[in-house]
Amino acid sequence: MKVGIDDISIHFPRIYFDMKDFAVMRGADYGKLNKGLGLSAMSVPDAHEDTATMGANAATRLIDRNGLNPRTIGRMYLGTESALDGSKPTATYILDMLTQRYEQKYGNDCFRNCDVVDMTFACIGAVDALHNTLDWVARGGEEADRIGIVVFSDNAKYDLESTGEYTQGAGGGALLVRHNPRLITIPDRWGVSTTPVHDFFKPRREVSITSVIQHVLQLARETGQNIKEGMAERMIKHLPESTVRRLGIFSHGEETVHIHRDEPVFDGQYSNSCYQEAVKTAFGDFQRQAVDDGRWNPKTDEPLTEQWSRIIVHLPYAFQAKRMFPDVFRHDRRGGPVWDEIIAEIGEEPLRDDFEDTPEGESSYEKSANGYRRAISKTTSYQKFHLRRIEKGQRASSLIGNQYTGSIFLALMSTFESDYEENSSLEGGTFGLCGYGSGAKAKVFEGTVSESWREVVSGWNLFERLAGRMAIDELTYTELHKGTLHKSVVKPSGEFALIDVETEGVLEGARSYRWVN
Repeated sequence: MKVGIDDISIHFPRIYFDMKDFAVMRGADYGKLNKGLGLSAMSVPDAHEDTATMGANAATRLIDRNGLNPRTIGRMYLGTESALDGSKPTATYILDMLTQRYEQKYGNDCFRNCDVVDMTFACIGAVDALHNTLDWVARGGEEADRIGIVVFSDNAKYDLESTGEYTQGAGGGALLVRHNPRLITIPDRWGVSTTPVHDFFKPRREVSITSVIQHVLQLARETGQNIKEGMAERMIKHLPESTVRRLGIFSHGEETVHIHRDEPVFDGQYSNSCYQEAVKTAFGDFQRQAVDDGRWNPKTDEPLTEQWSRIIVHLPYAFQAKRMFPDVFRHDRRGGPVWDEIIAEIGEEPLRDDFEDTPEGESSYEKSANGYRRAISKTTSYQKFHLRRIEKGQRASSLIGNQYTGSIFLALMSTFESDYEENSSLEGGTFGLCGYGSGAKAKVFEGTVSESWREVVSGWNLFERLAGRMAIDELTYTELHKGTLHKSVVKPSGEFALIDVETEGVLEGARSYRWVN
């Protein structure tokens, strides 16, 4: 059955931090950030924005542009790793906002029969949501004409002055999934690789009550308060009878409290290695399936990646695919004429068996393998391959930064709109898509471009909208990052906004939103 993506919408904050200003602030080399990693700007959520508003605004754009009746939308699955609650799905906040927006026209319960849920697996959560929704639409049959929406929304936020800070970004988006899609049809062929690793994660962290008291007293000293020696010990001694113990966050007698932070624990180099290995392994799985069902013969057919007119990749930073994809490029060409040309240009690749079976030998092999991968990326064959098939996907990423679960679909939009502006002929061509989520999982799948793709893409105006944003300064960026700026930099207009978060009572922590005209 022909099921796939009929339309895409993207929402991004109206403010951004220029990477030139970021480089000055951190004393970094802008040339390395821009020319080396492809970074020009990072989107920063305004004070009234969060995961739910960005997702809801994108869904609204999609619904309005396609004239959808909410009662016909049977499923709305959210891919995110920036959830707002440990139990209540962020998707329910999005549904509440959409109901407010459309109830006057379609009735109070216009989304009552819409199935929603959050799907989380780091950056691949939205791909999982798409995979699931495609299956659901297909199972209903063409006559049922099921309509599903996949929403993705994230704030890619790292600790200030950390090694990941320059890759930050934010935004939300929505995919319209249905039969006979006008944009791209996605067949049920998926290569998968899953391994349990700790390359990037957001654990529940423990903080002791003793530590909390000591930090508060230290802060008091730094602000000029007269704190006597032994104060922390006396407070801890009398804690069982205190109001804090009876009524506060330690009210159940525990000695520690669990906290959650948006900023991850990560190892950048290790995560890149996990990314490369996962995508390469998922691609190998995709190849095997293609051989088994007779779609591809590696001895007589051209490499699969040569059959893909465009390749869409998860981009934690704009040039990630340029740096990572040589592994797949090599895997797909070994033994062929193109690979012979590459060997003639840069020499034979290092093999694990050529190094000692020791930790030192493993380290030497990894160093040689990484060097060889970089050498592949500089060959004439690979550079032509990248320019034709991958480069257009990184253009929007360069201006927004990491969107976590949405970055692969931002790359898809960036590619389509760039090809639209260049009047390319994509009809009937095949796109290869490579998703990745830390933890770690990769999925490789493909899609066939529909005849009517231009009709859809003509309404996006992605790059025109990006050009209309406002730059912020270092102070504003820092205050927004710390959460100390409570007034919007750009007053919300024609969008959903966070209005309030309850601070006490039975609804403590509940979030309220409304549409602002």
